[in-house]
Amino acid sequence: MIVLIVEDDAMILEGLKYSLMQEGYEVVTAGTMKEAMDRIHSGGHFDICLLDIMLPDGNGYEICREIRKNSDVPILFLTACDDEVNTVMALEQGADDYIPKPFRIRELLARMKAILRRTSGKGKIDNNIVTVGNNQVNLHTGKIYCGNDEIILTAMEYKLLLVFLNHRGQTLSRKQILECIWDDVGDFVNDNTLSVYMKRLRKKLGDTEDNQIIKTVRGLGYRMEK
Repeated sequence: MIVLIVEDDAMILEGLKYSLMQEGYEVVTAGTMKEAMDRIHSGGHFDICLLDIMLPDGNGYEICREIRKNSDVPILFLTACDDEVNTVMALEQGADDYIPKPFRIRELLARMKAILRRTSGKGKIDNNIVTVGNNQVNLHTGKIYCGNDEIILTAMEYKLLLVFLNHRGQTLSRKQILECIWDDVGDFVNDNTLSVYMKRLRKKLGDTEDNQIIKTVRGLGYRMEK
């Protein structure tokens, strides 16, 4: 389960991140509205979003509205604004629940689990157009453009690209990548073949030392940077 936390208080943010990771969640964080919008528009996947209302450059309501344009991902507001007006506004924007600060982590976890049970199967924030380096990927048509020029990927190269898009910002081991791209019809994909696909994909995307899109993390694997 992947959780997006938007919270401008660094201590609360780190505390939440630690507690949720201890419960087995993967955690993506943002401290401002801009950072949150960047995470949302990156084409990644979240199973639930925890949003603060008051942010230094905006508010959680705007983030909630943006998410709801493209996704039914569960949203829970975390805020010190404990009054009826804010509660109603949060729910009207499309939130699933609302918990005032200060809160006990066990109560938060219980509410998260209840929301996830009710909304099972929802959560893909999947915009049609995603930016990758200098390229535009249309997830609806499967076409990729750099400016006006179309980039032609093989089926396996495109599948590999989707793996990185769905785990953007995360370091993936070669084993994890192989498990994701294993061909359903039985075509054999081994470690050496992966190296070839990686090289071809990077070249087609314009990945260079000066413009790294998929970064090699030595001893660990790969991570999509842009």
